[in-house]
Amino acid sequence: MSVLPQIDLEAYRYELPKERIALFPVSPRDQSKLLVCNQGEIIQDVFQSLSHYIPSGSLMVFNQTKVIRARLIFQTTTGAQIEIFCLEPVQGDEQVSALSATGHVQWKCFVGNAKRWKQDRLILLLKDQSQTELSAVLIDKKEDYYIIQFSWITPELTWAEVLDLSGKMPLPPYIKRDASLEDEESYQTVYANIKGSVAAPTAGLHFSDRVLDDLRNHDVQLAYTTLHVGAGTFKPIKTDSIQQHEMHEEELVIEKTFVQQLLAHSGKPLVAVGTTSVRCIESLYWIAVKIKAGAHTVSEMNVQQWDPYNLSTSLKTVEALQILLSWFDAHNEHRISIKTSILIVPGYEFKFVNLLITNFHQPESTLMLLIAAFTGKNWGKIYQYALENDFRFLSYGDSSLLHKDCG
Repeated sequence: MSVLPQIDLEAYRYELPKERIALFPVSPRDQSKLLVCNQGEIIQDVFQSLSHYIPSGSLMVFNQTKVIRARLIFQTTTGAQIEIFCLEPVQGDEQVSALSATGHVQWKCFVGNAKRWKQDRLILLLKDQSQTELSAVLIDKKEDYYIIQFSWITPELTWAEVLDLSGKMPLPPYIKRDASLEDEESYQTVYANIKGSVAAPTAGLHFSDRVLDDLRNHDVQLAYTTLHVGAGTFKPIKTDSIQQHEMHEEELVIEKTFVQQLLAHSGKPLVAVGTTSVRCIESLYWIAVKIKAGAHTVSEMNVQQWDPYNLSTSLKTVEALQILLSWFDAHNEHRISIKTSILIVPGYEFKFVNLLITNFHQPESTLMLLIAAFTGKNWGKIYQYALENDFRFLSYGDSSLLHKDCG
């Protein structure tokens, strides 16, 4: 049984000048800068050269989630603009099934300029041939979000298609500009496959087809999993202690074939592309711990933020993967959808991940704590190097390849 480490949040803050926040991506996408940190040594290169720094025989894990056009711009009868940012379905349904709904849906949303929303129903004309009307009705106001019901009368249109026809790409709040047509491509990974995220897994934005080909040619096996990224990924830590911070929950889709890949590569280097891939892979261990402890239903297997610090850690990683495969076989399932709110902070013992590809993150964020947990005490040296050597920060910024305990 482990205990939650005491975290001095002040020790994980740094000054990020506004001019270091990238507002636009580098083009081509694989020409971004790459910082490499290994055994205390830091060097820089270009991302296109990534394969030179990955050990042969490694397994590289990507998050194949696809960003949906989650921002809807309505106009009131008086001309006021109302922006609705769709977060997730109210009922907690899987994103895939929620996006396939027809006729009407209820979603949790952020609402911009909500004070100007006076009328019962907002109307937006979809950009389809029949100029279908999309209506939005405010059902309820919660502390952190609104519940909105969206309705449309064209029966063949799914909610995913409605968003494609009417929505805009949901750029992060720190990118202070409107989304452009170029963002439709640049804010999506080249391997994005399963719709469901309202924010991109940005570590993957640097990968081009030629980088992926180079990795395969260097005997690096590629594997894909899915964690649908929520807007909570941008939520800063505003509490005095980490114990008071409520970690956001995200949907993790686990395929049996992915677990088999992990087991087949046991003992070889595992490279996670992005913090979402880390949270996905590391959550598997705690799901297995819960199954061994008697969890039967999927909801009992959901990973809570403090599970890694309260549950037993005696299970070996190979055993954990075997337990997951046995669960799949016993239930005749090939995939399951789990909710995870795993919170990785300094003191966490990583179970699977050996190397991490990631961008440079916001101060006062849980992502910053994850980086500090992974790299060790001298994470600040990495960020100081990036600041002094003109690296670009956050979602459209440059990249890094970090070895575990490299700081």
